[in-house]
Amino acid sequence: MTRPLDGITVVTLEHAIAAPFCTRQLADLGARVIKVERPGSGDFARAYDERVKGLASHFVWTNRSKESLTLDVKQPEAQKVLAQLLQEADVLVQNLAPGAAARLGLSFEALHETHPRLIVCDISGYGDDGPYRDKKAYDLLIQSEAGFLSVTGTPEQPSKAGCSIADIAAGMYAYSSILSALIQRGKTGKGSRIDVSMLESMVEWMGFPMYYAFEGASPPPRAGAAHATIYPYGPFATGDGKTVMLGLQNEREWSVFCATVMQHPELAVDERFASNSKRAAHRSELAALINGVFSTLTAEQVMARLDQAQIANARMNNMADVWEHPQLNARQRWTEVNTSSGPIKALLPPGKSNAFEPRMDAVPALGEHTAAILAELGWAPEAVAQLRAAGTI
Repeated sequence: MTRPLDGITVVTLEHAIAAPFCTRQLADLGARVIKVERPGSGDFARAYDERVKGLASHFVWTNRSKESLTLDVKQPEAQKVLAQLLQEADVLVQNLAPGAAARLGLSFEALHETHPRLIVCDISGYGDDGPYRDKKAYDLLIQSEAGFLSVTGTPEQPSKAGCSIADIAAGMYAYSSILSALIQRGKTGKGSRIDVSMLESMVEWMGFPMYYAFEGASPPPRAGAAHATIYPYGPFATGDGKTVMLGLQNEREWSVFCATVMQHPELAVDERFASNSKRAAHRSELAALINGVFSTLTAEQVMARLDQAQIANARMNNMADVWEHPQLNARQRWTEVNTSSGPIKALLPPGKSNAFEPRMDAVPALGEHTAAILAELGWAPEAVAQLRAAGTI
């Protein structure tokens, strides 16, 4: 079986989420990903928590199918190892501190003449120039800078997303940009440089609220788990203490909702609720009416009515529910990957293909592949022992 990126080698100096998430996608497609880590401690995401059989939840999520090479890149002998790795590499990915890769001689400009086919992808908080270039950038800070917090949460309190969406956005734009650079190299024979900014990735995702607030217009209000501008669209409590999510998209659905779900067809012609903008303006009045009906029903009864009316709906699942989701189970979307602490359950990558199976190899222990990679590069066992004694690996 041939995978799309079989034969592609990626060398990555990465930590935390954005770059590791990017390179894990490349590994899923068959790329060989050699992860360069600091001796002794490695990627600092390894120490975030111990939730997965003693391993960190972030790390096991973003680092399967990689090879871990410990290397103190500031030491001269380590530079020799890096140079050997890059001779055979197709892609170099890094999300070190601003300017660190350039100081190590790993910028595109420094490498392009001797490695003309190498693709270099730099991931940073704010990009490699501009007044914010040297600011530290963590996911929550980028969510704030990009305006995400201003439209997320309740009217009284802004809220961050419950997962690292700024890191994920940057990682996915890096991933898709690397794929496009590989296609471009196939046409030109030359590598290219990719500059991915977490801020720019996150601002791209903010397109709707930005245009909604175009030329000084008021922005979408923070509406908790409800939609900021469409109503009814969001969570509603039921009589058995559970919560149902539902969403209406158009006037036809509003009419059916009134007749079948609410069983009050006269609401469909109530002037207060005659359009989405009017329903949003009279949100509190309509919420009281919906809650009055739903309080007499169980969640299952509400969802049955919604399904009968073909109104979009969902349960408000917790993490335990998602691990056991009947749709994921029915589609056989779970597999196992190995770790140093034993096998763990893992979701197969989205984008199911009939042409190949994704690579789902183990999450590497720190430095697990160091000796094998060095032997492959021609280092004798005695030389490897000297590197280890010097703290280079």
